Order: sequence, then structure tokens, then C-alpha cells
Amino acid sequence: MSSPVKIAVSNGAASAPANGTTNGTNGVSKEVNGADLKKMKNANPPKVYIGSANKEFNPSSNDSMDGNQPRCIADPDRLQRRTDSYSPYNSCWVTPLYYWCGDGAVLVLSVMVVVVVRVYVLTPPVFEFTTFNTCTYEIVQSVAQFLLDRITIRPKIGIICGSGMDGTTGCLADALTDSTSFPYETIPYFPTPTVPGHMGRLVFGFLGDVPVMCMQGRFHYYEGYPLWKCAMPVRVMKLVGVTHLLASNAAGGLNNNYKVGDIMIIKDHINLLGFAGNNPLMGPNDERFGPRFPAINRAYDYQVRRMAKQVASEMNINDITHEGVYSVVGGPSFETIAEIRMLGALGVDAVGMSTVHEVITARHCGMTSFAFSLITNKSVTDYESYEEPNHEEVIDMGKQREPVLKEFITRLVKKIEEDRQQQQSK
Repeated sequence: MSSPVKIAVSNGAASAPANGTTNGTNGVSKEVNGADLKKMKNANPPKVYIGSANKEFNPSSNDSMDGNQPRCIADPDRLQRRTDSYSPYNSCWVTPLYYWCGDGAVLVLSVMVVVVVRVYVLTPPVFEFTTFNTCTYEIVQSVAQFLLDRITIRPKIGIICGSGMDGTTGCLADALTDSTSFPYETIPYFPTPTVPGHMGRLVFGFLGDVPVMCMQGRFHYYEGYPLWKCAMPVRVMKLVGVTHLLASNAAGGLNNNYKVGDIMIIKDHINLLGFAGNNPLMGPNDERFGPRFPAINRAYDYQVRRMAKQVASEMNINDITHEGVYSVVGGPSFETIAEIRMLGALGVDAVGMSTVHEVITARHCGMTSFAFSLITNKSVTDYESYEEPNHEEVIDMGKQREPVLKEFITRLVKKIEEDRQQQQSK
């Protein structure tokens, strides 16, 4: 049985002396056990003080405790008086907090609870991954193995088709023979494109006699995906066995010598997204992909660019083929006139919203990279002009140039494969 506790009990408004003497009929010091406390609880709730029996306690001193001074631990009347005017706080957990901590602490705690519930309970996740790079080597390897288990070829060249060039009207991917296609939504960890002109399929097959894999549609930063996720398919290509990346895009022409429908072989780029701190290689680095600090000064392979110019000469399209500098912007809004003028002053010949993060990732993986732009619109540089760029003209121009681009890429792939075989035979 537990030992009795000496307490001072007051049934009225008068103070409760704790020295063991009576104070009229209002207070008495006595030893009580559990049964006595239960009876007191069922009666009119008294004020109960606990502490030294040799000191008097003054309830008007704000219940402060000094050394062995008794402290009020249960005063229902006082709690009710302090919370009557704060009806929102009359709850099983707020009332004790309010009594002990006061107005400020209860308000802060209430706000914290609301924020936690709103952010972590009521807000659904937007993406499968966070903006922090969680694309581990094991995840990419599992995606690559998923594909390898379902195909019979081992591609050596990976092709990324840009806006209006993704094969929706019989372009490159439909030219592949012995093909196997995978909608993006059926591939583990793959995002899905949301932009018109990007079909959303991964196609394996032969272009001529060369085994290739072709992305019909890519992923953009402005769709809400982090750059590392936009470029994840390039790492999948690497683990599948691809050694060369060929990327195409639709771009706005800044160079006055360029016309709508021209082809620009990219010789270098300006990564404006990188200037803003957005890079597909951000986050922990896995040496199995590549080094922490890869060199990008030779991002666009000189030999492949030379082959591309040879192909243009063989096709008699030298007059519409150029070589220039590409710049990437975040999008999805098109550039302002001031931004276009700034890019022109920096030496940019064409501007778009893709490709750079894919090339950076490919170079990080040790792949050979090549890219070209189809000039689908001329960038507006005149403040008095009423012209407005739009995505519809981008898609229309891509469809118009499909036959030319199909032959251009097919011939280039053949030359790359011939050169690769020659290098292996040496």
C-alpha cells in the first residue's frame, strides 16, 4: 500500500495554510490516502496544493514555485475562468497547455499542428521522386535489365526525337525493322511526357543494319520533372549498351542567316539552366556512371559532326544545313525580346528547352554525343512586331521536314556504325 501524502485542502476562496493547523472552517491540513482523494474528487472540486508543510502559500502570487513553496496543481475554477473567453482553446489538450504556457505558446503550437497536418497529411506527393537526385545506379540497372529481358537486340546507338519529329506520322521510329516498343508508362521508374508532339514510346529495332533504340518523346524541365529525371533514359541507354547518343530538337532561330526549316548541327551550347544552379549531375555522384567533375568542352563530338556535314553534302542540303551554338532555357514560356537580344549578344544561334541535360549526362557516362536543331520558328527581336511564336508551328514544321530528317539520321547512323567497326578492327 502506498504511503499517505500530506496535502493542504481549501474548500473556499480563503488561503490554505500548509502548517497542519485549521483556519476557521475553510481549511485543514491532513494526511489522505487514495480513497480519500477519490471522495474529494467526487465532491465539490477543491483547490489542492502540494509542497512543503512549513510554508504558507499565497494563491495570488501567480502560482510561482520558489524552492519548497507549494504550487497549485489543480484548480478547475481558475482554469475555467482563464479559458471562458477563448472558446477555440477549450479542448482536452489545449486547456492544460494554455494553463501552463499562456496565450503565445498555445497559438504557436496550434499553428504548428495545422501546418504539419496540411503539409504531411493532406498534401499528396506530386512526383514519384523528389527534386533531390534519388536515381541510384541500382534503379537504372533494374530498368535496363527490365528492357534487356524483353528484347533480342543490343543497340549501339540511342536516338532522341524532338518536338514534331517523334514518329507520330511515320517518321524515324516507324522506319525501324524487327522493332519492339514499350510505352513509357509500362517501364519502371520512367516518367511520361505531357507535351503535344511527344508520343511517349521507347522503340528497339534496326535502322538499316544498325541496332538502335529510339525515344519517341522526351521529358522537359518545365513539365515539373527535375533535370536528373529528364535525363535518366540516357543512363538507361548506357547500361543497355549504347555508345553513341543522337539527339534532335526543335529550336527558335536567332542567327539572321537561318530560315525556318533549316538544320543546325550543334557544335557547342550555353547552359543557362546550369547558371541558375540546375544540372542533371547534382546530388551524390556514383563513379560507376562517371566522375564527379566531367569535362564538357568536347560535348559534341567533332568526328560525328564532320560525318553529319558529309551526309548533308551527299543529300544536297548544304544550303539549309548550318553549324552553330545552342542555348537552353527553362520554358515553357517563349523568350522575351530582351532575352533574345541578350542571347544573340552571347553568340547563340538557336534556342530551345531541351537536349543540354541529356548531352551532359551522356558525356558523364562516357558516351559519344551528337545533336542537331530543326529551326521551326524565327525568334522575335523587334518590339514593333506583332508576331508570336507558338507550339503549333513547331509541330507543323517538324512534320514537313520528316522525310529529310529521316534520311539524314539514317545515313548518319550508318556512317557512325561503319566508323565504329573500323575503330574496333584496328
